Amino acid sequence: MTSHPSQTLATFAAKLRFEDIPEPVIRRAEDLFLDWFGSTIAGKGARAVETLEWFATRMGPLHGTSEILISRRRTTPYFAAMINAGASHFAEQDDVHNGSVFHPAAVVFPAVLAMAQANECSGRALLAAAVAGYEVGIRIGEFLGRSHYKVFHTTGTVGTVAAAAAVGNLLKLTPEQMLHAFGSAGTQAAGLWEFLRDAADSKQLHTAKAAADGLMSACLACQGFTGAKRILEGAQGMAAGMSKDADPSRLTDRLGERWALTETSFKFHASCRHTHPAADALLQIVTEHQLVPDQIRRVTAHVHQAAIDVLGPVVNPTTVHQAKFSMGAVLGLIAQFQRAGVNEFETSFNDVQVTAFREKVDMVLDTEVDQAYPARWIGKVSVETLDGRILQGRVDEPKGDPGNTLTRPELEEKALRLAAFSGGATSDEMHRAFKQIWSLAQADAVPHFFA
Repeated sequence: MTSHPSQTLATFAAKLRFEDIPEPVIRRAEDLFLDWFGSTIAGKGARAVETLEWFATRMGPLHGTSEILISRRRTTPYFAAMINAGASHFAEQDDVHNGSVFHPAAVVFPAVLAMAQANECSGRALLAAAVAGYEVGIRIGEFLGRSHYKVFHTTGTVGTVAAAAAVGNLLKLTPEQMLHAFGSAGTQAAGLWEFLRDAADSKQLHTAKAAADGLMSACLACQGFTGAKRILEGAQGMAAGMSKDADPSRLTDRLGERWALTETSFKFHASCRHTHPAADALLQIVTEHQLVPDQIRRVTAHVHQAAIDVLGPVVNPTTVHQAKFSMGAVLGLIAQFQRAGVNEFETSFNDVQVTAFREKVDMVLDTEVDQAYPARWIGKVSVETLDGRILQGRVDEPKGDPGNTLTRPELEEKALRLAAFSGGATSDEMHRAFKQIWSLAQADAVPHFFA
């Protein structure tokens, strides 16, 4: 713990270079970039995402240096970051860091890709900047604690500073400039969970604005624009207004030794991460006992408090996106199809069988699960069958967690599935992009993937 943790964190983000980063961390960053790329393509055609693009075509230039992946149009870095970030958070397939309850890819990669393309930066510079963004964002999320997440969407709030750190690293800001970028980013940080009750589009706005405003904050700092120097831990900073259990020691936790990026999980199911542990546990029971939905009387998901806070308000989902935050809908798809992917949600979230199954599902607070959270997301379900059996399912590491991760072939398969879902790219185009992503560390300039 230092006397000025914001400064320590900003200095780390400013000085981090590719050669400082262990090779396994770089390889993981490449994996995360490819996973983000597929998630972004999946946002093509989504009304909320297309509305963001509509806004950009009227407020920004129609030509530029940075690529909008869903339309293949080019514009300024600011608007490219905005649209790509909104797109990548739509399908609920982007990554998540358990301990901070933060989706880093959706805010970090859109910002650094846009700026790297504009400045013709190398792939090594992009990867190092992304690592800086992940390390900063994850630590700030952990610093703000569980009380923050109860009201605030961490990816919208913390994501703004993470994007500023990433772009600031790419622009080679000095430590002092990086601290000012943090200040400008933190004062703009926003994102409230209330949107879930109304099935509103705000989640896409959260990531869009976080990426774009973080990029703007770094660019302003490069030109001498100043920001609060203790925006994180100050008397009227983010923690003071957004948290009741902030722990400043988390901001500087083993900087340069613990690479938090490698702790990030991939999403297997196309739903809110809080549903995944229970979904995996139910899938375990359904496959082991060869159950069909009509054989199940009740399902009890034993969950942590944050799952109840986020998923509890969604009792009757009316849209595909809202259904991804319904424990009943997710478990209904698992019971019916043994998967809860983008296609299952799109075609079947409100089928009679799935809506009937929703009524069989309860969430209860489980002491063991809650105490392990957020470091570990344990999945526990109890299933009561019509013939009177009580079956227990348990998963200690959901599919996609670092100890149960997706391989590169699995990541490619997932990305191909997402591209086919939206029609955003052909299989050949995606395979060409895969080759470019796996060789980013050798690229003298970050490519335009759909040139």
